[in-house]
Amino acid sequence: MSVSAPSGGRSVELDIGGMTCASCANRIERKLNGLDGVEATVNYATEKAKVHVPEGFDAQALIDEVAKTGYSATLPRSSTPGAGGPGAGVAGEDMDPELTSLRQRLIGSAVLAVPVVAMAMAMAPALQFTYWQWASLTLAAPVIVWGAYPFHRAAWMNLKHGTATMDTLISMGTLTAFLWSLYALFLGTAGTPGMTHGFEFSIAPSDGAGNIYLEVGAGVTVFVLAGRYFEKRSKRQAGAALRALLELGVKDVAVLRDGAEVRIPVAELAVGDTFVVRPGEKVATDGVVTSGSSAIDASMLTGESVPVEVSVGDTVTGATVNSGGRLEVRATRVGADTQLAQMAKLVEDAQTGKAEVQRLADRISGVFVPIVIAIAFATLGAWLGAGFPVAAAFTAAVAVLVIACPCALGLATPTALLVGTGRGAQMGVLIKGPEVLESTRKVDTIVLDKTGTVTTGKMTLAEVIAEDGTDSDELLRLAGALENASEHPIAQAIAAAARDSGGELPTPEGFANVEGQGVQGVVDGHAVIVGRESFLADWALELSPRTAAAKRDAESDGKTVVAVGWDGQAKGILVVADAVKPTSAQAISELRALGLKPVLLTGDNAAVAQRIAAEVGIDEVISEVMPQDKVSVVKRLQDQGKVVAMVGDGVNDAPALAQADLGLAMGTGTDVAIEASDITLVRGDLRSAVDAIRLSRKTLSTIKTNLFWAFAYNTAAIPVAAAGMLNPMLAGAAMAFSSVFVVGNSLRLRGFTSVAN
Repeated sequence: MSVSAPSGGRSVELDIGGMTCASCANRIERKLNGLDGVEATVNYATEKAKVHVPEGFDAQALIDEVAKTGYSATLPRSSTPGAGGPGAGVAGEDMDPELTSLRQRLIGSAVLAVPVVAMAMAMAPALQFTYWQWASLTLAAPVIVWGAYPFHRAAWMNLKHGTATMDTLISMGTLTAFLWSLYALFLGTAGTPGMTHGFEFSIAPSDGAGNIYLEVGAGVTVFVLAGRYFEKRSKRQAGAALRALLELGVKDVAVLRDGAEVRIPVAELAVGDTFVVRPGEKVATDGVVTSGSSAIDASMLTGESVPVEVSVGDTVTGATVNSGGRLEVRATRVGADTQLAQMAKLVEDAQTGKAEVQRLADRISGVFVPIVIAIAFATLGAWLGAGFPVAAAFTAAVAVLVIACPCALGLATPTALLVGTGRGAQMGVLIKGPEVLESTRKVDTIVLDKTGTVTTGKMTLAEVIAEDGTDSDELLRLAGALENASEHPIAQAIAAAARDSGGELPTPEGFANVEGQGVQGVVDGHAVIVGRESFLADWALELSPRTAAAKRDAESDGKTVVAVGWDGQAKGILVVADAVKPTSAQAISELRALGLKPVLLTGDNAAVAQRIAAEVGIDEVISEVMPQDKVSVVKRLQDQGKVVAMVGDGVNDAPALAQADLGLAMGTGTDVAIEASDITLVRGDLRSAVDAIRLSRKTLSTIKTNLFWAFAYNTAAIPVAAAGMLNPMLAGAAMAFSSVFVVGNSLRLRGFTSVAN
């Protein structure tokens, strides 16, 4: 969801606190849009509001308006990349007071509620000692009043705005059970010393004055607090993508001042400054090379699998890695103007624009709650009108509320999530919250990044083609020995293959690196040359027509070819490529079986992309795209009515992962991609994406089944309770049974198996 900004004015972002469901976001949005000239979009998933206001409009007025609605709003601590970057003000879990408060309420309530439930259920007869009911009141009161306060507060806010949500049910159920227990203890017979509780499966009308339901109020509070806490924690992780982007950049840089190197913080770097980048260091900011040459590994930003050779006059991008020689670079863009900062902004915009997913329980309870309340009041009125005692009438009404109290609802989502996500973790699949599950059900298109996702992401030797009369093992051994002295990634791929094939490599003599051409030296008495075909031609070494044709064929497939010669003759070629992971083809087949259309998306050239796609069985290929284009591709597919999943692993994939309806990050990739995604695949195996979607759909199905039975169980018992044939204590027993059913159904997820098995 995004705000279409009219001409003029400015955009303001607010962090919203206190929302418990999607209806809260809608209420705040309507309130803000009621202000003159204001256009607002409030996202429940990210807990942010994006507001377009006229010039001169005071942001404090927006904060005050949100406060009138019963929620909190604050401006982000910093939204300036130069002062910490986008998202720098996003609070982590330890700095989030709302999450801390939930955690404290959950722990405190759980400690107090366990003995209350144990005593009320008479799990051991000795627990119901002489004054056990008063001990239960002492323990349960803080849980129902303090622990459940967020639900009571939300229910009150809902009431003031004429709406009802799951919070309303929780608040009414817990408070009704608590207030009736107070009545029974102080005005009824439940406070009599030596009173015991037992499940009486009697459907005869009762005055209810001897029954307390403190365990109902305390138990429901703990269950729902647990679900709310885990949901809130998973949502808070969204901002970590921006922090991970910022951490990718360098903290300080060596700047040339009067010919000497001076180390300064990167924030002090200005356009026009010349800075030094040594081998292995990251480039501090976007700029132009003024001295030196090297190979720049830009795979994290561009998706290119082969390092790019740069020399004087070439542009370099901040956060890329210098793989070779020393460079001097003149800064052309700093701070918010750099490509890294712009990508951080893309991630932020994509996250803010995600459509909110309202929980199924909230949607149903929006209708269920007012109906239950109406039935409870109707029951009370009918019993009083029929001439029954007030206590009996209240007993029937309380039974209606108690049987409708969402104990099983409180367990339906968190238990399935805990079991499903626990099983996923065992399989290398990390699901970040309940909102993710809805997306997996609807996804029909899956966009796959090539480098590091479908392929290994690193150069490997694909083929050795020797000239007639030349031994291929010897060709690889001599070339590998020479390349072993080079730091270039392609050279290292050849050297690694040579070591794997023949063990220890000889040490070359007279090694020389000819910039942009190749390397030369003496190995075992042979004058060896390895590099471009033109490099060999300079030494009058020519490939045979057969080998030259094989070289052209390999290059047309997007592979890199290195020519080798020694002792005055061309001896053959070595073909290097980014290899396809052995399990990728099976994964693509499994994704198709799930009804998904795979699309290969990459920054590499068309020849490489088509070769990889053909190898794994993908029909649609989109190649040669930059990071911002990846986001555009995902948006275009969404505009066509497709529900898009995206699988990637690099920084360049992070904005697209955030924009997609479902983002899946390979855990072998960058922290940025992982944090921007909805699901993290710990293993670098694309079949994990299949497992993730299957497990998510299965978990969602389990949640729906749980919710159906939780509602159906209670709904079926409501008429019985209204007729006075269901003792409130029996209603509590029925709720306990429905909870056991829900937990048992969720535990079935432990048997989920991977497609790799």
